[in-house]
Amino acid sequence: MTATLKLTHSSIGVEVRRGVYDIIIDGQPSGAVAMNNTIEIPVAPGSHTLQIRNGRNSSRATNIEMGEGQIIEYRCTGKSFLPIFLASFFVPSLALHLRRVDKGGSA
Repeated sequence: MTATLKLTHSSIGVEVRRGVYDIIIDGQPSGAVAMNNTIEIPVAPGSHTLQIRNGRNSSRATNIEMGEGQIIEYRCTGKSFLPIFLASFFVPSLALHLRRVDKGGSA
């Protein structure tokens, strides 16, 4: 049996970095998600590293532990506060964000 990683590319309000985000699991390309879309990716149970990328911009790598049959959901966005947005031009790993969605559905 596999686990499922669910990613939704969404933002509330204006987002400058609206392009398609490439999904990187354990250093390997595993799919892509466009603005206002969701993708579900089957993964083997165990420990994994998750990152999203758009050109030189990326999120920080996130470690996740997937249980058998488990569904873990993240919301990804390029929206951030102005100081972080400006810093992301010098530190590209600050440009995109992964936020885990709890079982209640809030981010």
